[in-house]
Amino acid sequence: MTDLKYKRVLLKLSGEALAGESGHGIDPLRAEEIARRLLPIHEMGVDLAIVIGAGNLWRGILGLERGMDRATADYMGMLATVMNAMALMDALERAGLVTRVQTAIQMAAVAEPYIRRRAIRHLEKERVVIFGGGTGNPFFSTDTAAALRAVEIGADVLIKATKVDGVYDSDPVKNPDAKKFAHLTYIETLNRRLTVMDSTAVTLCMENDMPIMVLNFWEEDDLINALGGKAVGTLVSKGEER
Repeated sequence: MTDLKYKRVLLKLSGEALAGESGHGIDPLRAEEIARRLLPIHEMGVDLAIVIGAGNLWRGILGLERGMDRATADYMGMLATVMNAMALMDALERAGLVTRVQTAIQMAAVAEPYIRRRAIRHLEKERVVIFGGGTGNPFFSTDTAAALRAVEIGADVLIKATKVDGVYDSDPVKNPDAKKFAHLTYIETLNRRLTVMDSTAVTLCMENDMPIMVLNFWEEDDLINALGGKAVGTLVSKGEER
């Protein structure tokens, strides 16, 4: 069994992780692939909580460009995260993982309301917990929801799972000479305006000493290696070195 550096983890997934080749909608095959990659994590003994975005179903910026009220656009996004959470829950349970969805906006027919102590108890009972509905408030992103839930449940690390293998000083797709960071402090991340997470999320993590790890979710074994303490992706923390 792999020695764990991080026992309790908040995994932040983008909504696009569930999308097919078109980049839109929910692809059941992608949900099953996510479940396949998370199964060995759970078997390692990791307490796993998940926050998932909604970019595959709804992007509020499109509504804003047409004059939509910002709060309305944000609430629509929160509802879309619940759809993604339910799709992921279904895939995880079919893979054999007992899973609970909790939502910041109450919808008792489909999910539990978010209750911090109940969420922690689920984790203690080795259940995967998916947090839907963002923070329950407009004007906050799912990045901020992930940071908030990570702090609330006492996670050891917040993992931002992307399709890029870390944080770069410029877009590595457009710039082949882009430099990858192995480690950043919170202040460096904010000052450089790096797109790790939005500034509210980074600040919340900084104030609560919550390390952020950015890695490529789709790279085989990267998540497992990261949890075992190996140098993977980019780590954002208060320390000067990894």
